[in-house]
Amino acid sequence: MSQPLDLTVASNPSAPASLKDAWQAQLERWYAHPGLYRWSLSNPLTRWLTRRRTRKLFDLMAGFVHSQVLLGCVRLDLFRQLHQAPATLVDLAQRTGLAPAVLQRLLLSAVALNLLEHRSQDRFGLGPLGVPLAQHEGIAQMIEHNHLLYQDMQDPMQFLNNAWSGGMADYWPYAHEKPQAAVADQDKFTRYSQLMAASQGFVVQEILSSYYFDEHQCVLDVGAGKGRFVSELAAHAPHLKFKMFDLPPVLDLARENLQAKGLSQRVALHPGSFLDDPLPEGADLITLVRVAHDHPDAVVRQILKKAFAALPVGGALLLAEPMAQPDEEAGQASASVDAYFHFYLLAMGAGRLRTPQELQSLMEEAGFTHVERVPNAMPIHARILVGRKSQCLPLIRQDSVN
Repeated sequence: MSQPLDLTVASNPSAPASLKDAWQAQLERWYAHPGLYRWSLSNPLTRWLTRRRTRKLFDLMAGFVHSQVLLGCVRLDLFRQLHQAPATLVDLAQRTGLAPAVLQRLLLSAVALNLLEHRSQDRFGLGPLGVPLAQHEGIAQMIEHNHLLYQDMQDPMQFLNNAWSGGMADYWPYAHEKPQAAVADQDKFTRYSQLMAASQGFVVQEILSSYYFDEHQCVLDVGAGKGRFVSELAAHAPHLKFKMFDLPPVLDLARENLQAKGLSQRVALHPGSFLDDPLPEGADLITLVRVAHDHPDAVVRQILKKAFAALPVGGALLLAEPMAQPDEEAGQASASVDAYFHFYLLAMGAGRLRTPQELQSLMEEAGFTHVERVPNAMPIHARILVGRKSQCLPLIRQDSVN
């Protein structure tokens, strides 16, 4: 690796041994006992638990096959086709050019994963998990994009020893090189800006449905990309004016998008790099949407301090992105999300997944007060934090003095 990664802060690294530790050690001894598996299957009270654990382990082993079934369906455009009308195996084989016996295996696997389902007259239709894939283009684009991650991780030990040398790292032009050196490669900026715009829809809706913008007059979106968030917020809150801050080649793409939507008069573009330039003043709300997790702690501290300096007294910072789940909140679903983002950001080579508490501490360190979580319906897409630039001076933390 060419540079050290930030370490994730352990929840309680120096805690003494507890009753929970003793209980976990005892469970481990029971699980390792040769006769436990046979006994648990013969006992009606424990059989369900053993079957559940075995199924989870098999799902972990089969996860790569599941992802490839998903990618195959996306590349064959099956979700869009079957959204228009169910079709038989013969019809789909003619459309895709695949042999019926081969295609049937893919279709049956997709049925097993609830992506497709059987319909009358030997037809296949969309399953409950296939419908969103037919309706939201951004999901399909992220599935295609994840193929880069799977290629990088084919050999996990090689990946771990040189995580950011593969296709995923090359995809993000700002992660490893100075923005000035990358400006010439407009294709890279176009590529990632289009992906971010397409995949941002769910995060944007979480913000718009959870936070009230009535008190604000002007919003500065930092790392604004092509302006997907600003465009939708402009329609949601017609009274707002906007500023967008991003690298010059990215804002060149945003300018065309804003003109097409008739928003040029409401949005001021401010090209620059938050590594080298101050943020523009004049906004009473600054937004960081899926920005912090792309960068190491030192850069995040720099962004937050610049945001604090650019805001007027009483202004606010809204930070929204996927966040790691604290131990006391983590469930099976959130644990799988955490595992995905830990490795995705490792492959990208710059940022990391942080807990809400870590981000709250970073915001408070930058000077923000009254930092709080904004409840939202679907935390899997993003969690939301808001902090204020108080009229009072922030308390000086003892650890920052030392």
